[in-house]
Amino acid sequence: MSVEVEGEPPRLPPGADLAAFRIVQEALTNLVRHSGSRRARVRFEHDGRELRLWVDDDGPPTGADAGGSGNGLAGMRERAAALGGTIEAGPRADGGFRVLAVLPTHAGEDQ
Repeated sequence: MSVEVEGEPPRLPPGADLAAFRIVQEALTNLVRHSGSRRARVRFEHDGRELRLWVDDDGPPTGADAGGSGNGLAGMRERAAALGGTIEAGPRADGGFRVLAVLPTHAGEDQ
């Protein structure tokens, strides 16, 4: 796994640090369960207003039943939405799979 960070680590509002951790954790868990790849790239970037985090793998999907509850992506979306953020997840055009989370770094403040 590789990790890339751009900029200084932001001060996240309450709960956002845990949400970011859990989103990365779930994305990596999904990679192990659903992808033929065992390599991931995790990238963090922030611009003072929002934290963007990407988790990419090179696939291909295994197509096998992973035996989980099937709520991983929905749970990530709920965590992000609770903070005013978003999740995009899906196949990449060049193969593999991407999860992109965008979380505000100043919850409740006018921007």
